[in-house]
Formats: sequence, structure tokens, C-alpha cells
Amino acid sequence: MSGIPDGGALCDVAGLKVGHFTHPTASTGCSVVLCERGITAGADVRGAAPGTRDLDLLRPENTVQQVHAILLTGGSAFGLAAADGVMRWLAERGHGFQVGAVRVPIVPAAVLFDLWLHDASTAPDAAAGRAACEAASADERSRGRVGAGTGATVGKLLGVERSMPGGLGMASVRIGGMTLSAMVAVNAVGDVVDPHGGEVIAGSRGAYGRPRSTIQALLDGERPGGALQGSATTIGVIATDARLTKAQATKLAQIAHDGLARAIHPVHTVMDGDVMFALATGAAEVDGDMTLLGAVAAEVVARAVLDAVSSPTTQCGDAASSTTSSRSALPPAC
Repeated sequence: MSGIPDGGALCDVAGLKVGHFTHPTASTGCSVVLCERGITAGADVRGAAPGTRDLDLLRPENTVQQVHAILLTGGSAFGLAAADGVMRWLAERGHGFQVGAVRVPIVPAAVLFDLWLHDASTAPDAAAGRAACEAASADERSRGRVGAGTGATVGKLLGVERSMPGGLGMASVRIGGMTLSAMVAVNAVGDVVDPHGGEVIAGSRGAYGRPRSTIQALLDGERPGGALQGSATTIGVIATDARLTKAQATKLAQIAHDGLARAIHPVHTVMDGDVMFALATGAAEVDGDMTLLGAVAAEVVARAVLDAVSSPTTQCGDAASSTTSSRSALPPAC
């Protein structure tokens, strides 16, 4: 499968910066979305095994109205430590809510499980979060096995040894005077499929090492492998330059999960901790048309999912070559 052209990036929404930390020797990393001055955000969790930080404050009825960054990270729950580095980096530069003499940045975070390929000692930490902030720019368009997508794999439901590389993907569209973009780290238990033709693009490998449909294999009598609960997870951000309320941002995050459902089969399983964040910068100085944004949100997210496994760095064989781990659960070359 050849790589697809750059179909847009999260930073096509004005007011955002993206930065990545990719571990130099282990298959893990983290990705930060900076919005230092504070913007409206929402979130929605659909997977049954999430790992998150500060998601409750994003509920529409709660007091905090803005966030200063979003963190997506590998390393399972250990990776949540990277948010400490993001918070301190922001506070040192005067960003965050003023509480007495202290600045308190708001940095919600979500993790994915990539510990098949490394261990807790190499999980992203505060230094990794700081490094991602230092690398952040409004021109960042990297995709594939970078940042939070470095150790991502897909197609694990029939056994992690049959999986293929996942990664980090992005997409954006311009519609109705608004920009809508998405960035997704795809580490699903399920397969990535073309939502229009149904072809399995990356997933559980069958005969000759080629991807095949996990759902069809289950219907044909195969049994799930020994994957552990919380062993996967797809996490991402959808963003717009329109103005939204917290309630509208929360609804946009909910709708964004439909894009995961279009492009990942199965999705939101008991082993996935799927989380989508929504951000609204207001840079376009227009009120968001939720009818229009909601109608295209799933399409943008689905494109980002496909982009994550279509980069030249996520082709067959990369997962095995990109790690120094000796674990037997590594996906071999296709």
C-alpha cells in the first residue's frame, strides 16, 4: 500500500501548536497540542479501558472553561507523568489560571497501551512532556510512527503477534468559513478499514502475512487471542477555529467517535480506552455551526485514522524494526 498525500494537519486550525517527543531507543512517545492562552474544550470516552487525567473538569457543568494543552501519550498509565512536564513548561512561561501567586495550567491527557514493545522504565515522563512542548510549532505536520503513535499497533484481537503497525494520522477540511481538523493516534484492538469500500487497510494478519478482517475471522469460528484489558486504545483531538461553548465542544467530541467507528472494526471494545478531545480556538471569529461541523466531523476523523496507517513509516515490517525490545509479542515483518 502506498502512502497518501498530506490531507491536512491539526495545525490547519489557527491558534494551535503541535509537538512530539519520540523516544530514541524505545517504541513510545507523546504528542502535545498547545493552546497557551486558553481555549474551549470538551471530551468523550467510548472505550471501556481508558487511562486519562483531568477529564472531569471538561464536563459542561463544571467550572473550568478553558484548557492550555492536550496531551496524547504512550506508556499506558505510566505515560500520564508526561503531563507534569507540560504543566511546568506552561507555568514557567506565565500560562495557566492565576491562583494567588501561582499559575495553574489545565492539561487533560489520555494514554494508549504500547508496553508490548517496551517497559515502564521507558514510558514518557515529565521530561518527555517538556521535550514535546519545546518541539511544538504551528507548522508541525509529521505523521506515522511519531510521538504518541510511535508504538501503536492495530489488529490485535486475534493475538498481538498478528498485529500490524498503527501510528499517528491527521486530516483537515475547510467548510462554511470554518476549518475542522483531527489528529488521531491509532492503536486499536480492531482493524483499520476503508470506510467507503470496506477493504482492510491494516489489521490482523492471516495467511502470507496480509491483513484480513478480524470480524469475518470471528464469524468463521476463530477465537480472540490473549490480549489483556486496556492493551490498546485510539486517542485523538478534533479541532475547529470556530467559537463553541463547552457543551458544543463536548458534543463535537462525541460525534468524532463516529469517525473511529467508520474506520476501525471493531471499535470501543473492552480492551480499548478510546478517547476523543474537541478544541475550539475561535480564531475564525465566527460562531460554530454545529449542524455543519457535526455532519463532517466523522469524515475528518476517519480520514485521520486512515492517514495514521498510510504513512511510509507505518508500512509492513516497521513495528519489528523500530524497537530494541526482545519481547516475543512483536509483530513480525509482512
